[in-house]
Amino acid sequence: MFRIGIGYDIHRVGPGRGLRLGGVSFPHTPFSLLGHSDADVIVHAACDALLGAAGLPDIGTLFPDGDARYRKRNSLDFLRAVRKRLERAGYLAVNLDCTLIAEAPRIQARVGLMRSRLAQAAGLTPAQVAVKATTNEGVGFIGRGEGLAAIAVALLTDRPPRRRSSA
Repeated sequence: MFRIGIGYDIHRVGPGRGLRLGGVSFPHTPFSLLGHSDADVIVHAACDALLGAAGLPDIGTLFPDGDARYRKRNSLDFLRAVRKRLERAGYLAVNLDCTLIAEAPRIQARVGLMRSRLAQAAGLTPAQVAVKATTNEGVGFIGRGEGLAAIAVALLTDRPPRRRSSA
């Protein structure tokens, strides 16, 4: 059986502790995302996509922003915890597809590293993870540079993949 989940996250930009997207730091970006954890919208959307596909509670329920244990936390920690929950529930991630919606920063040069970090935390290979970006064409909250958002889609299976014989 296969199950599909969709995740979405959005955070405002502001001054602060630096920007992290897809588990990768962007130290020269003149803004950060405001949130209780590191506010990594890509990882948060990925977590919700995986959790949704499994029918499990969402990221806000599992890691509430009012809980001091999650303050300034690296969001990849959340993704690793989600992976463990999926395994306990009997699911295996097949792939993860993430899209950043932002006017800035440009992420293309760091997409390979993002794919690698997301894959490692989710128990996938980089080939099973896609990361891409689009702008909002100057429209709305995101288009004015007031925030960043991400959408993710995940596919899960309840069976391990078949191994091909080498014969």
